[in-house]
Amino acid sequence: MFAESLARLAQGRHHDPFAFLGCHALPVKQGAEKTAQKTQQAGWCIREWLPSAERVWIKTREEAPLPMMRLHGTDLFMLKLDETAKVQLPQHYVVRWLDKNGQTYERESSYTFWPQLGELDLHLFAEGTHWQLYEMLGAHPKTIDGVSGVHFAVWAPAAERVSVVGDFNGWNGLAQPMRVLGASGVWELFIPGLHAGDLYKFEIRNRQTGHCFVKTDPYAQAMEYRPATGCIVYASDYAWQDDNWLQHRERFDWQHAPINIYEVHLGSWQRADNGGFLNYRDIAHRLVDYVKWMGYTHIELLPVSEHPLDQSWGYQTSGYFAPTSRFGSPDDFRYFVDYCHQHGIGVFLDWVPAHFPKDEFALGRFDGSALYEHEDPRRGEHQDWGTYIFNFGRNEVRNFLIGNALYWIKELHIDGLRVDAVASMLYLDYSRAEGEWVPNQYGGRENLDAIHFLQQLNEQVHAQCPGAVVMAEESTSWPMVSRPTWMGGLGFSMKWNMGWMNDTLSYFEKESVHRAYHHNDLTFSQMYAYSENFILPLSHDEVVHLKGSLIGKMPGDDWQKAANLRLLLSYQMLHPGKKLLFMGGEFAQWGEWNESRALDWHLCDVPLNRGVQLLAQALNHLYREQPALYAHDFESHGFEWIDCHDYQQSILSFMRKNEQETLVCVFNFTPVARQHYRIGLPGGGIWTERLNSDAALFGGSNLGNSGAVNAENLPWMNQSHSAELTLPPLAALVLRREN
Repeated sequence: MFAESLARLAQGRHHDPFAFLGCHALPVKQGAEKTAQKTQQAGWCIREWLPSAERVWIKTREEAPLPMMRLHGTDLFMLKLDETAKVQLPQHYVVRWLDKNGQTYERESSYTFWPQLGELDLHLFAEGTHWQLYEMLGAHPKTIDGVSGVHFAVWAPAAERVSVVGDFNGWNGLAQPMRVLGASGVWELFIPGLHAGDLYKFEIRNRQTGHCFVKTDPYAQAMEYRPATGCIVYASDYAWQDDNWLQHRERFDWQHAPINIYEVHLGSWQRADNGGFLNYRDIAHRLVDYVKWMGYTHIELLPVSEHPLDQSWGYQTSGYFAPTSRFGSPDDFRYFVDYCHQHGIGVFLDWVPAHFPKDEFALGRFDGSALYEHEDPRRGEHQDWGTYIFNFGRNEVRNFLIGNALYWIKELHIDGLRVDAVASMLYLDYSRAEGEWVPNQYGGRENLDAIHFLQQLNEQVHAQCPGAVVMAEESTSWPMVSRPTWMGGLGFSMKWNMGWMNDTLSYFEKESVHRAYHHNDLTFSQMYAYSENFILPLSHDEVVHLKGSLIGKMPGDDWQKAANLRLLLSYQMLHPGKKLLFMGGEFAQWGEWNESRALDWHLCDVPLNRGVQLLAQALNHLYREQPALYAHDFESHGFEWIDCHDYQQSILSFMRKNEQETLVCVFNFTPVARQHYRIGLPGGGIWTERLNSDAALFGGSNLGNSGAVNAENLPWMNQSHSAELTLPPLAALVLRREN
């Protein structure tokens, strides 16, 4: 038994080193029954495995440490104490050792501590309902029995042995093996003397192959700056100051509130003077000042969970619980969110549960088996992206993802998640040819496991985090994406309206002379506008991969391009639905977005670009000031066509309404000014020009209606009154009736 345990320890195959290492009772010697009846043992044997040590001692309550003997030819050190030894050995004794470089170290033995994870923790994790599992797994500084150190735990059911490795043991996988807790597949170890800031990883030996490899901690809350991939033991001491915001969020009626999102990539919004990344804290001050001046309500961050490759923009995540170290520490990120909240700005996060990269140091084949990904490549790999797909049918994997979502909201105070690439999760045949996918149990193409995961995700976020929202980037016509799960929906708060985005950009990219033949690209959205809770996105995806910038998509000369962009932004803001615009679009950046450098902020000093920026600012503030533009975004009674049929002149007009007021919105999608254009109005009196996107302030021709028109008692277009308008070229007008 001794020889077998020693061999397994030396070979790195021992699944329970606690059964061999630490302090163990010596068996009773033959003929010593009388003594044994009193003492129940013949003494103690202390064993420590120290590959780096030359000499080892055990410190007792007496003055002189007791030397341990090395078992010849091994790294095992032993000390035997018989029942007559007058030594007071504490439960958690201290080991002192001299290493091969002549350095002396000491700390309490790891192998004297009881398991720290209880049966309830393991049970909830196994059934996929341990919603605070980030407190159970990972690395956590703790004080146990008065001894301070770090508790490590990781899930690796296919492992024969798992060890914690780091600078503290020379990255030697034989030095500090963990123990497995029953059949749970969870391994744990408490290492005294470690503290926040220490680097670590896990060395894993696969049970089937015997292959050893080193992996990062899936639950690490901090990681090294790329290209280094080490995990950092982290303990936050951040003092939040956003209690008022969080209390307000619990009562946030997002369906009837203004939500106008500025989508940001932190690595390229602005850069430091030397071209490097800014710290989260520096970005917070700059970004909040700008967002408040522009009038946005929320910031949405492209993924900031740790990722190895800048060019992935964060969409190939390797550290799900760790804010990327590119911009500072996790507490620096907390400061960013806190500062936004203190200044009335919400923060959403782009979140990626659809796939993960194959980097050898991260989640892929974590314990030598398909642990987080599906074993069958027809369900476990994205051919287009070269990434793995999570096994949504596995309880522990769903728990990992849902726990991660809750972590960002609860622990890092994020206000909501935008879930990336939902369509790729919903369909088993997503981007696959015939024969490259496996139908579900009913013969269909729906991924039933992914549907269950998304429903469970949304149920838990909404139940545990009132006021937080979950938004779906779902590019198909999957029904009831933003309807409650009890109705059969997926349970998302809102859905990106990709149909509106595609149709609208397709229309705007056409020369104005051709737009009359594509009028339905603009009007079709009202056929389905209230089937979901929609967000209207003009996102980063539309300004990359040779698609051109927003202004670059527009036809005509530079003046017409700018006028078309002002018209596009106006149409987005006045159309029902919450809003999202990617950075740079608000000031007409000419070039495609490039993640490796800052936006072209110098363009804001160019009159043409400055005009677009001021128009975007005016629209944002108009949107927040006029409840008619947001109170009934998801309800048809907040919208009414005045005229949707004037395709020959490419003119649209509609009303946005709430219980107190009505706004009339008129759009001229051609560069031809229209004089004496009669428009129906729902009441008499003076109607002021609340906004004119052709104003000189915005870089337009300053054509309009002198600020107001008087409604005549002449019914028109099914309205009780009407007025003749001058419609500026490529422009939008917003009229409001004065009391």
